[in-house]
Amino acid sequence: MQAKVASQQARAEFAETLNALEDKLNVPKQVGIRTERAKRKLRRFADEQPVAALVAAVGVVAAVGVTVWLVVRSNLD
Repeated sequence: MQAKVASQQARAEFAETLNALEDKLNVPKQVGIRTERAKRKLRRFADEQPVAALVAAVGVVAAVGVTVWLVVRSNLD
């Protein structure tokens, strides 16, 4: 009887380990989790420091704009 209980416990632990590995190796799921976490952090930052968030957004837009301009310019020459 003890062997049966030990076997069931080992099977349950193995299933738990497999589920944990599946969660960690599921790239789309991990990307979704990290994206949601980043969104929450950005929203909290924007709520706590709206001026700094605006400055950061303007900086990102400017950096992207300059990068696109440089790429287009280099391809035209």
